Amino acid sequence: MDLQVVWYLIAALMMLVGLLGIVLPALPGVPLIFAGMLVAAAADGFERVQWWWLLILGVLTLVSVAVDFWATAVGAKRVGASRKALLGAVIGTFAGLFFGPIGLFVGPFAGAALGELWHGRAIDSQRVGQAAKVGLGTWLGIALGVALKIALACTMFALFALAWWR
Repeated sequence: MDLQVVWYLIAALMMLVGLLGIVLPALPGVPLIFAGMLVAAAADGFERVQWWWLLILGVLTLVSVAVDFWATAVGAKRVGASRKALLGAVIGTFAGLFFGPIGLFVGPFAGAALGELWHGRAIDSQRVGQAAKVGLGTWLGIALGVALKIALACTMFALFALAWWR
């Protein structure tokens, strides 16, 4: 097998894993997609995809990283989340990884809600309601972030294809 084909296969695998990483918080999704595109471009000596295309794709990758933090923070802040709720959402997201797909959905919500309860110290029905509201807001922010990252990844694939086949 030609070495160039091996590099293309590695690049394709990186991009596929990157697509999974958009949804799975343990994997750097869009940065992995970009790395795969960089490997594919380098495999032919940047003949098809020149450096300036890669610069545009790199900027979109940086935007995706910023979107990740922004969307979660916006979702949480819109419902009045405390810093402890944000910390709880981060911890809950990572803890959720150990519980499969259900953990990915429940972890950020539970972490944010528990962080908000911790922030309030006293537990009463009003605090529990606020904690649930914060958990839902944080989860919706994460969902918004995933949707925006999917849109950015699709844009990157379209630009890469345009550069490749023009």
